[in-house]
Amino acid sequence: MLGAPIALPERPRILVISLRRIGDLLLATPLVRSLKWAWPQASIDMLVQPGTADIVEGNPDVARVIVMPNKQSFRLALRLFKRYDLAVSTQTGDRPTFFAVLAGRQHAGLTAMDGDKPGTRIKRALLHRSTPMAPDIHRVEHVMQLADTLGIPRMPQVVPPSPAALPIAPGDNYAVIHAAPMFRYKQWTAEGFRALAAGLRQRGLNIVAISGPGAEERRYLDEVWQGAVPIHQFSWAQNTALLERARVYIGPDTSTSHLAAATGCPTVVLFGPMDPRVWGPWPAGGLSEALNEPWQASGTIQQRGNVWIVQNPLPCLPCTFEGCERHIGSASICLEELGADRVLAAVDQALASTPPRAAVA
Repeated sequence: MLGAPIALPERPRILVISLRRIGDLLLATPLVRSLKWAWPQASIDMLVQPGTADIVEGNPDVARVIVMPNKQSFRLALRLFKRYDLAVSTQTGDRPTFFAVLAGRQHAGLTAMDGDKPGTRIKRALLHRSTPMAPDIHRVEHVMQLADTLGIPRMPQVVPPSPAALPIAPGDNYAVIHAAPMFRYKQWTAEGFRALAAGLRQRGLNIVAISGPGAEERRYLDEVWQGAVPIHQFSWAQNTALLERARVYIGPDTSTSHLAAATGCPTVVLFGPMDPRVWGPWPAGGLSEALNEPWQASGTIQQRGNVWIVQNPLPCLPCTFEGCERHIGSASICLEELGADRVLAAVDQALASTPPRAAVA
């Protein structure tokens, strides 16, 4: 329910705080877009974790990205003190809430559902406006609840970085694969990815395999591909350009998959133990609660807009554990036993949604 609109100057300074991983930060951009839509002349800054800023650099709605230092954040706190007309925390944690209260003349934020706990009561008392972080709804819905609390219209669009020129020419008919999640429990099998690549070639597609900047990720991908495809390391802005023209993207539950969905690329995502209701990639056209279109907790192949989620729907899915042994280095049987034929079935559906591009003369 839309609250009474919060009163701000015509040209307000606004701070949006997201001190989480890259994917979380990208999924906070619909709130930034909603704020910019409500106050077109606003200057909106974002306060982010180290190593995440590139996913919002070049975002047309963001004036400046401020990186939280690993040490001496007290100096940053002094520098930001009451500098903004509004500061909004997209998390329930102590640190982001503290910075919202500190930096904003007015402030808002998410709070935990455990309203009787002292910490939650204190946050609700400190924040001018707050909303509880309801379980089992999408992360974008959480930040859209903040828009409701501020009394502004929802603009539920995930905004990717502005595209940058690519150092390669991938052609007119290609698929993008990102095979490397951050943690073991989200990994599919190397054999599955190689079978997928073979199937894509049979369908007449060139393959562009991409990697993040980390050396460990690159070593893992070298083991996966074994020289079968070249591996490219691009910036987030270059990945935006690559994905905007791809026939299809395939990858596990990662920030790159969220980026692919946001660009409008037909996106096939392999989900293991995590809950798609909360973390499923947000289609370019959004998900409609009113039309009962949120992701379901479990299924074989689900489609919403330009996104296909593929699962091996074992009875325990989604357990939301970090692998079957419940630590980030353990495997997930639901992914280990997922067959390439099911992934290729989703790929065929995705390919049917976009015809091949005509060759450039």
